Amino acid sequence: MKASIATATIRRGGKGGRGAGARRKLLSQEVVEKIDYKNPQILRSFVTDRGKMIPRRISGASARQQRVISTAIRRARMLALLPFSVTGD
Repeated sequence: MKASIATATIRRGGKGGRGAGARRKLLSQEVVEKIDYKNPQILRSFVTDRGKMIPRRISGASARQQRVISTAIRRARMLALLPFSVTGD
C-alpha cells in the first residue's frame, strides 16, 4: 500500500527531483552591499536576456533584497544604463 502511494507521487511530478534547499543562490553578502543603480554589471545578473527581472524564487533573494534589486534596476533603466527590452529583429 505504501509503495503505491510513493509511486503515485512520483508519477504526478512531485518536486521534480529537487529537495527543499536546492534553490539557486546568486547572492552573497558582498554582492548585496554592492547593488546600486550605478553598477549595471551586477544588475545584469538579475535581468534575463529579454530584459525581464529574474524573480526571487529563482534568484534566491529575500524579500528585502529583491526590493533593493528591483528599485536599482528601475533606476538604471530610467538613466539608460540598462535596457527596458531587447530590440526585435
